[in-house]
Amino acid sequence: MKRFHVHLNVARLDDSIRFYTTLFGAAPDVIRPDYAKWMLDDPRVNFAISQRGRQPGVDHLGLQAGDPADLAAIGARLQAADAVALAEQGTTCCYAHSDKFWAEDPQGVRWESFHTHGEATTYTGAPNEAGVACCGPATTKRTASGCGPNAGTGCC
Repeated sequence: MKRFHVHLNVARLDDSIRFYTTLFGAAPDVIRPDYAKWMLDDPRVNFAISQRGRQPGVDHLGLQAGDPADLAAIGARLQAADAVALAEQGTTCCYAHSDKFWAEDPQGVRWESFHTHGEATTYTGAPNEAGVACCGPATTKRTASGCGPNAGTGCC
């Protein structure tokens, strides 16, 4: 079973945790000094926020796969559409170990399709062979610099 995913960049984590806890009627399932995540069943969404010095707003949208076969099917559809910007195996991001496919829609909105297979004690791991530590590849459509409002942060 899949779950919709939304990740927002926020200016003040504590204020945002209070707001979203009230909105959802539930406390976060995960709270870290720079991150919080709600795994809601109604609506079925993985909603995450982080305060990591990026421009506030939508960072990316995504689909969380329930198992590796679900992720493979999503990845195959993205590959058929020639939309995969980055495929990652065993990456560490957002305090989790995951396999991922990153894509970008025609408007430049980044999409993360992933299957999580464990918790992590750090927000990110070491940079991968493409030099990406987390959060997928730099977007190509938001600005001429290729990195939108998060330029220079190391994670677009």
